[in-house]
Amino acid sequence: MAILYQAEGVKLPSIKKRKVANWIKSVATSYGKKTGDISFIFCFDEKILEINNRYLQHDYYTDIITFDYTEGEVISGDIFISLDTVKSNSEQFDTDYNEEIHRIMIHGILHLCGINDKTPEERELMTGCENNALKMLER
Repeated sequence: MAILYQAEGVKLPSIKKRKVANWIKSVATSYGKKTGDISFIFCFDEKILEINNRYLQHDYYTDIITFDYTEGEVISGDIFISLDTVKSNSEQFDTDYNEEIHRIMIHGILHLCGINDKTPEERELMTGCENNALKMLER
C-alpha cells in the first residue's frame, strides 16, 4: 500500500511527502477508511482535458479527476490534478498556492471516502470536509 506522486509534463510540486501521506491516512481514518494504493498525477490543463474527454466524455477543463478503485474500507485510486487550474484557482480565490494544492489533493481523497459534490448541498459539505482536513494538516 503506497501513496505515490508523479508529474506528467509539469514540475512536481514541493510536497512534504511523508507528512502528506500521514495526513491522508489520518483523514481516511476519520472516515472509517484505510489507505491502499493512491497515485497523485500532477499534469497541465491540456492533459486533464484529454482525460476528461476520453474517460468521462466531458469537454471542459477541471482541476481534478479522481478514478476510484476503492474496495470495501480500503481507499485506492488515481487522482489527476491540473497544476495550471490549481494556480488559477489560488489566484481567483486569493489563497496560497500550496494550500490550494493540499485542498485539491484532499478533495480527491474525500471523493474516495465517499463524499460527493454534485449538488449545492453536497458541495457545501465537501468544502466543510476540506476545511476540517486542512486543519488536520496544520497540526
